[in-house]
This record gives sequence, C-alpha cells and structure tokens, in this order.
Amino acid sequence: MPLPRVKFSEFNYKKGVQIFGENEPADYVYQVTVGAVRSYKLLLDGRRQIGAFHLVGDIFGLENAAVHRFTAEAIVDTKVRLVKRQSLDLIAEGDVLVVRDLLNTTATNLQHAEDHMLLLGRKNALERVAAFLLEMDKRLTKAGFFALPMMRRDIADYLGLTLETVSRELSQLHDIGVLGFLGTNQRQIVLLDRKRLANLDS
Repeated sequence: MPLPRVKFSEFNYKKGVQIFGENEPADYVYQVTVGAVRSYKLLLDGRRQIGAFHLVGDIFGLENAAVHRFTAEAIVDTKVRLVKRQSLDLIAEGDVLVVRDLLNTTATNLQHAEDHMLLLGRKNALERVAAFLLEMDKRLTKAGFFALPMMRRDIADYLGLTLETVSRELSQLHDIGVLGFLGTNQRQIVLLDRKRLANLDS
C-alpha cells in the first residue's frame, strides 16, 4: 500500500541509526522506500527481540496508542517516507479507500505478529529458520534468489535463537541441498528446493 496522497517528507538513515525509539510519541507513520528496517525491544536481561523486518514498500510505526511500542532502526543505509499520523486521520475521516487500506495494513501486521508468536512458541530451531527463509523468499525473491539485508545476528534475535544455532541450521540446509549461497558473506541465497523447505516448516 502506498501512503495516501498527502504531504510527506523523506529522510535518509545510515546503517544502525535509530528512526524512532520505544515510548517516543507516535506522531508519524513511515514507509520504506530504500533499504530495510528492524523493529525491536530490549528485554530486561539485555537481550534484543526483533519483532519485524520492514522491507521496501512496507509501512511501519502505525500504532493504536500515543507512543511507539518498539524501537525502529535502519539495518542498512535506508530511505523512509513519513507522514503525520494526524494527517492520515483527517484523510481517513472522509475517504473510505484510505480507511480500507489502513485496515488492511493493520490486519497484515496483526497476522504477522500472530505467525511470529507461533514460530517462537511452537517450532524447533530448524523449523524457525525454514519459516524465516520462506518469509524472505515471499517478500524478497526474484526467481528463487534473494539477498538478505540483515545479518545473522538479526536473524537470531528475530527467531529467538543463538547466532551459532542459526549458522548451524543454515549450514545444514546447505549441506542437504535445500539452499545455496552466493558471495563470501553468505547473505545471497538461492533456494534449490522450496518444496522441501516448506515441508520442514510444516
């Protein structure tokens, strides 16, 4: 969904720069136009739990409260478009299509949150990595190939696993012929057997 035709601003964020923080006023709604963003919480014991990755075209920061529940940070050099939440509210009062689009965005985000909760609560390590790869394949793929913008540490914090476990499961999937790596950093992935990967996630 593109942001409605209202006045918006565009900002560039360098890799690792915070876009907004947890409990900061939720005055704006954001859309990624270049790059990628992670939303996360820092737990009391210092661990980081990533709730979502926002890729090109994704809208984020749409809250049902006055403040943000997560911190948002650029994963790589990123450009975002932002519009005042108040402006969206005013447009929505008189435009049924905008209301529908915002409801669809909210429903999509809710479904993702439910899927993520199920992943963390019910799946083993291999199933979690398989589910992540299938998600990225759906969102990033071009003929079975995708380049991950996030590092393995990000993947681990998203899946509730250790860095070592993520690396081990990716290596296992490579060894059994489910996926291949391009490049030295192993962030460019070719899915060689999508059906088998889906079976691992089922």
